[in-house]
Amino acid sequence: MTEMTMSLKDFVAEHPVDRERVDAQKGRMLAEVRAYRLRELREQAGLTRAQLAERIGVGQRQVSKIEHGDLESAKVGTIRSYLEAVGGGLAIEYIVGDQRVQVA
Repeated sequence: MTEMTMSLKDFVAEHPVDRERVDAQKGRMLAEVRAYRLRELREQAGLTRAQLAERIGVGQRQVSKIEHGDLESAKVGTIRSYLEAVGGGLAIEYIVGDQRVQVA
C-alpha cells in the first residue's frame, strides 16, 4: 500500500483555522515577549523588583504584574515611571491607518 499525501489546501479544508484563537494566542505571546524584555531592562539596570518598586512608589506585586505582561490594569504613569527607572522612556501614539501621531 502506498501512503496518501495530502496537499496543504486539503489539510486546511479538513482543519479550518480559528482566527480568533490564533489572534488570542498571538496576543498572549507578544505580551510574554514584552514582559520578558521589561524584566531584562530592569536586570540590566541592576535593580531587583523590590528596589524598582520602591523607586517608583508601587508595591513589588505591581512590578511583578507588569513584568508578566499585565499592562492593561497598570496606570500609564506607573509604566512611564518603570521605564524611566530602567533608563528609558514611554511614547504613546495614536494610529489611524498608516498615520501615526505621538501624543505623549
